[in-house]
Amino acid sequence: MSSSTTASVSTHILDTSIGRPAHGVAVQLSARPGREADWQALGGSATDADGRCKDLPDLPEGTTHVRLDFAVEAYFLQSENKQADAQQDAPANRDSGAVFFPEVAITFAVNPGEHYHVPLLLNPFGYSVYRGS
Repeated sequence: MSSSTTASVSTHILDTSIGRPAHGVAVQLSARPGREADWQALGGSATDADGRCKDLPDLPEGTTHVRLDFAVEAYFLQSENKQADAQQDAPANRDSGAVFFPEVAITFAVNPGEHYHVPLLLNPFGYSVYRGS
């Protein structure tokens, strides 16, 4: 766990179209030490059966902004998830079978010593995030 001079981050994903955690979604973590600084890729993880990333890298000291990149396209292309797509009130051939949101990038500001839990509520046609606890 990070020291009290750095922020820490956790996340999880719930697929609201099927009411279950989203398993196997790749998540990349990046940070920067100021609004104008370049992003530093820190590494990543993938969601477990509970939809959680329990092993995201620690943030470097001085981090002021964090970005989580969720690679959701592969998740939605899995055959077990196409069932949720079929349940939606949308045209069967929308976008020639393409995933509407192939990736989700969430950027947020952090303060040293605080923990930030950022849940992603996901479905084939939209998403929502919030600061959790």
